[in-house]
Amino acid sequence: MYDLNHLAKHLRSASLKKKDATFIHLHEDDQLISFEDFFQNAEKIASALISAGIRPGDRVAMQVEKSSSALELYFGTILAGAGFLPLNTAYVAEEIDFFLRDARPSIFVCDPSKLNNYTKIAESSGVSHIWTLSAEGTGSLIDAKNAESPGFTGVKRNPDDLAAVLYTSGTTGHSKGAMLTHMNLQSNAEALVNCWQFTDEDILIHALPLYHTHGLFVATNVSLLAGSSMLLMKKFDTDAICRRMPQASVLMGVPTFYVRLLEHPDLENAAKKMRLFVSGSAPMLPHTHALWKERTGQAILERYGMTETSMNTSNPYFGERRAGTAGLPLPGVEVIVTDPATGKVLQDGRTGMIEIRGPNVFKGYWGMPEKTAEELRENGFFITGDLGTIGEDGYVSLVGRSKDLIISGGYNIYPKEIELLLDRIDGVFESAVIGVPHPDLGEAVVAVIVTESGISLNQESIMDPMQNRIARFKHPKQIFFIDELPRNSMGKVQKNVLRESYPDIFNNKTDTE
Repeated sequence: MYDLNHLAKHLRSASLKKKDATFIHLHEDDQLISFEDFFQNAEKIASALISAGIRPGDRVAMQVEKSSSALELYFGTILAGAGFLPLNTAYVAEEIDFFLRDARPSIFVCDPSKLNNYTKIAESSGVSHIWTLSAEGTGSLIDAKNAESPGFTGVKRNPDDLAAVLYTSGTTGHSKGAMLTHMNLQSNAEALVNCWQFTDEDILIHALPLYHTHGLFVATNVSLLAGSSMLLMKKFDTDAICRRMPQASVLMGVPTFYVRLLEHPDLENAAKKMRLFVSGSAPMLPHTHALWKERTGQAILERYGMTETSMNTSNPYFGERRAGTAGLPLPGVEVIVTDPATGKVLQDGRTGMIEIRGPNVFKGYWGMPEKTAEELRENGFFITGDLGTIGEDGYVSLVGRSKDLIISGGYNIYPKEIELLLDRIDGVFESAVIGVPHPDLGEAVVAVIVTESGISLNQESIMDPMQNRIARFKHPKQIFFIDELPRNSMGKVQKNVLRESYPDIFNNKTDTE
């Protein structure tokens, strides 16, 4: 049906014979949207984009609340031959100004409540049209859509053409716009459908945001490629998810989802008919894994992905879902570990830089050829910035980001090793280990700990269990207890925020242990 448009053709193919079948079930009002209605709406949006002057390779930016219309805008953008640019709904005007100036989209779609704040920003950034879309599915985008007729067949786009620009989370400095192609998104969704055994009988609980690769490209593209249905929730809600589980088969989430669901008294009954729980975007604590399996009888399936590559590895659907690992490379994806200094491939079990090669790897950073050349090797491997190991059996384990590596007194210290020990101590709920400037050592190890509810710990109760477990140079020089670790919208611990919280604690101190 969309034969000339690579990604649209593949995402449409599974549902060609089930036009009246439900694609989206809106949780809040129980509205059902068929595959036929979804694609017709997307076709009309594509026509509206073309009428507004969109040309192949142009960008369409979106900062709106989650809705079925937002998903139709995504697919309509693909049909129109443009690149889709989803933006976090938490971004404020100054951040939006940066993204619009950097990506230079032709059209920007925002919430009606923010139109006045963004109009001047959009105009000064060269945006041709600023449209609105509310969470209820109203706005000038919908008006433009309703003025068009269905039947748009799609602008010709090849596998290597731009499909999306997805900005990195930007925990340090300005975000970088990763350019993802039609092939990147299609091949990754296809690999996940096969690995996770998705069929047209599946019903996915979709409680993730649409501005991130997990909620948009993984959840949505996998569902479309399999011809399966989605229960679309505007936000994560434990009561709502537990009520919906008996009608569903799959949940995709982040570790925070599962921690909170474990607090729900009806989890065991709710999860009985579910076949798969997927987690990613941040590592899951071992005791969360254990407790989930104890209560539901199922092992959570963890995977490893990133903005620039979508998904790289996954624990197996059939076989051991090994807690604390990211699983095995996806079909067609190569994973190697290299020496960060030399780029030389390291042997099994040694810690080094994770590098990825495959059809999922992005084509480069928008407007940043030098940065692209730094991180994309000529042989096609992408230098992820993640440190990890590959075992003899092929399972990939992550130990942290390269920027989180602590160099103390000339020793390389991997925070994950210490965090795993800390998390095993009775009373510790979770931990984060950071490096803080030290006048003698360069950096010193600092542990930040969240205790279990009602538990009181001190430095002695933390250090005693560690005495004979790791070398003394790895021991935390200071320990802080806080109520909650700072996280971004996808649940990743923001270690840069922690480092900024304790910048001067070792002033006028020396410690050469």
